[in-house]
Amino acid sequence: MALVGETVAEDLAGGNGRAVVGEVVQANGIDYTVVGILTAKGSTGPQDQDDRVLAPLTAVQDTLTGYGDIGSISVRATSADTVTDATSEVTSILAARHRVSAASPDFTVSSASSILTAATSSNRTFTVLLASVAAISLLVGGIGVMNIMLVTVTERTREIGIRKAIGARRGDIIGQFLMEAVLLSVLGGALGVAVGLLGSRFEIVGVQPVVAPYSVGLAFGVAVVTGLFFGLYPAGRAASLRPIDALRHE
Repeated sequence: MALVGETVAEDLAGGNGRAVVGEVVQANGIDYTVVGILTAKGSTGPQDQDDRVLAPLTAVQDTLTGYGDIGSISVRATSADTVTDATSEVTSILAARHRVSAASPDFTVSSASSILTAATSSNRTFTVLLASVAAISLLVGGIGVMNIMLVTVTERTREIGIRKAIGARRGDIIGQFLMEAVLLSVLGGALGVAVGLLGSRFEIVGVQPVVAPYSVGLAFGVAVVTGLFFGLYPAGRAASLRPIDALRHE
């Protein structure tokens, strides 16, 4: 008799695979009766946990693998809270059987929680890396916005002088150039969002990107903040020009 995973059941019987229960399947010419389907576990990285067949150890040793060494043993804890205790107990038992110390074993004990911890650590590192790249990109883009606005202030020095001469206040000049800097950043953000939405329609290295709705609003929010922050210096420089000096500018 044997238990099969959902992937094996679907491959053998099609549909949801339930029809395979009670049927006889062959492995290396040996008949096994399928008595049940294992609970779906999904994938762990590239390994499909449902692509497996379980049979009694003695039956497998007699008919398929002989009496060679056992390569791995799967142990199930009674609950998620006892995984650590179960891991410690398995380590102690194997260390005693192998006559080695638990500090220098000749075997490896791993659990789903340790795999999850490693995956979480990798994700955190990857997130920090992406955040660093994004921060550098924002810095470079912000410096570009500031340089463009400084050039704009220089080219429009006479216009600024005329506005101040007819009564424009410091706040009016600052507001004008801050608005222009924000509009420039928002246009860049809109272009970036459009490229991102277009790129998400294609598979990249076998992965289909998914755009979270909140990320679109976040992109525009960051664009506005970037425009405000890097537009402050050019706007302040424009507002600090003396009307008489600005009117003399050629």
